[in-house]
Amino acid sequence: METVLRGFAVYLFLLLVIRLSGRRAMSEMTTFDFVLVLIIAETTQQALLGDDFSITNSFVLILSLLVIDVLFSQVKARSPRAAAWIDGVPTVLVSRGQPNWSAIRKARVGVDDILEAAREQQGLERLDQVKFAIIEVGGDISIVPWEQ
Repeated sequence: METVLRGFAVYLFLLLVIRLSGRRAMSEMTTFDFVLVLIIAETTQQALLGDDFSITNSFVLILSLLVIDVLFSQVKARSPRAAAWIDGVPTVLVSRGQPNWSAIRKARVGVDDILEAAREQQGLERLDQVKFAIIEVGGDISIVPWEQ
């Protein structure tokens, strides 16, 4: 039973930490981000297993984490409020060509990131050509250009 409780606690902790780190952390990882994920994975493994490295304990832990994940998926499907808290919501970074600086800071993206997405998706060169720039739940930036 301790393994299941450890799994649940670590799952909730990681969900909270990743959620607080911002959406951009999960999109297009840099080398630094990848190394950080590896270190977190190793640390998490030690916290989950404790002193019991048996295959039985590992199986119980894996099954527990999968059950927890399924339960959270069901909660998200039934409650839009819970889904918004767990997954986040799309955020408007640029509205009618004007940057929303507080949203940009909160999402931890730069104007360069927005312009890069504008160039890649729509071939736009300047921020005033962007009607809306929205950071999606998964961390990608969607660009809506002004209509021609």
